Amino acid sequence: MRNGWADGPAYVTQCPIQPGGAYTYRFKIENQEGTLWWHAHSSWLRATVYGALIIFPKHSAYPFLKPHREFPVLLGEWWNQNPLDVIRQALKTGAAPNSSDAFTINGQPGDLYNCSTKGTTVFPVSSGETILLRLINAAMITELFFSIADHKMTVVAADASYTKPFTTSVILLGPGQTTDILIQTNQPAGRYYLAAQAYNSAPPGTAFDNTTTPAILSYSNSPISSPPKPAVLPAFNDTATAIAFLASIKSRRPVKVPAPVDERLFFTVGLGLSNCPPGRTCAGPNNTRLTASMNNYSFVLPKGLSLLQAAQSKVPGVFTTDFPATPPVKFDYTGNVSPNLYQPVRATKLYPLKYGSVVQIVMQGTNISAAEEHPMHIHGYEFYVLASGMGNFDAKRDTAKFNLVDPPRRNTVEVPVLGWAVIRFVADNPGVWFVHCHIESHLTWGLAMAFLVENGVGKLQSTIPPPLDLPKC
Repeated sequence: MRNGWADGPAYVTQCPIQPGGAYTYRFKIENQEGTLWWHAHSSWLRATVYGALIIFPKHSAYPFLKPHREFPVLLGEWWNQNPLDVIRQALKTGAAPNSSDAFTINGQPGDLYNCSTKGTTVFPVSSGETILLRLINAAMITELFFSIADHKMTVVAADASYTKPFTTSVILLGPGQTTDILIQTNQPAGRYYLAAQAYNSAPPGTAFDNTTTPAILSYSNSPISSPPKPAVLPAFNDTATAIAFLASIKSRRPVKVPAPVDERLFFTVGLGLSNCPPGRTCAGPNNTRLTASMNNYSFVLPKGLSLLQAAQSKVPGVFTTDFPATPPVKFDYTGNVSPNLYQPVRATKLYPLKYGSVVQIVMQGTNISAAEEHPMHIHGYEFYVLASGMGNFDAKRDTAKFNLVDPPRRNTVEVPVLGWAVIRFVADNPGVWFVHCHIESHLTWGLAMAFLVENGVGKLQSTIPPPLDLPKC
């Protein structure tokens, strides 16, 4: 809170840490507990620079059955080449980046890959135990289904917020999302696969990593030679299962949803195409380059100074504060979109918010060039997900669907393919806060914007001064 200097995205709240340099992130944990994660936020460095950030209850026990053991389960991606080279090549050609060559669980691909028969993460358990698994999707560009052979999973938290417990056979996590689950080791002693594989919402024919990464839930006294029992996962394009899982997540108790709404924002989120530079050949459709945008603006990071530094020091010319509250051009967002709307405008535009204002955002997916699900993340905030649905959002029809009793509190919301999601929060954290798709290629292409939340009254409602060791550009 009030400390964007500890937030991390390069050129948004700080300049990157230079080679050989150092920077200490200092922040206070306030009113949060549960599973979060930390990661690099410069180019594609987070492909390998990430880890779990677990906040344990300070005074009381968990609001669910006390686990005998708990494990972080980090789901990641692996490329057979330097991930930075993967995105550099994609930016050079204008095409989509190569999909990963494998998925990983806690850094290991698992024994379903020919190259890694010994590289399998093992979680040791005993019969009759309650196990807490803290699932984190740290993948760069892939939403993931997760399941465990012969074991039901009870969801108890998501994005470090406790949820109303419900039992499921499959979990969906978008990049950046976390989910805490309980399992009971009530099966015959043996070895059981935990497994993750892609949920791919892109159009048919789109390349993706169609492999499966396993880990092993190993009961004590199980013979190492016994083959693990396979986990059952949905088909890679099972959107119905994805939607049903997300709809099951609700806050543990009734909540006080912020009201009345001061800022009603409507953001289109989606992909697009841009013209190939003169004299160049590009690998996108019809000699174009792939791009992405929000409200027809493709976000451009500044150079030489972060947005937060520029805002604090009132440096002109770094950004403007005229990001549109609604799309500049209204169209059939999920229908047949005219090619005239494919090309966004590149700009560095922020949207200003008054301190304490209640903000409601409709995130509307589009069918520009290609429709896809978008996990949208807001830095510096948690928000209530009031509703989501398919097609174009219609305020007259869809407002009646809002859950104003026990909506889930998240920091990353899934905007469904050819659909929409509505979130609400109070702008009580001053500073510059990045809003972006957590599919890293979409962020690289410009699917982002930022809020400039003004200071309130007095020191306790204002951004703290920058630390002395803030990295220089």
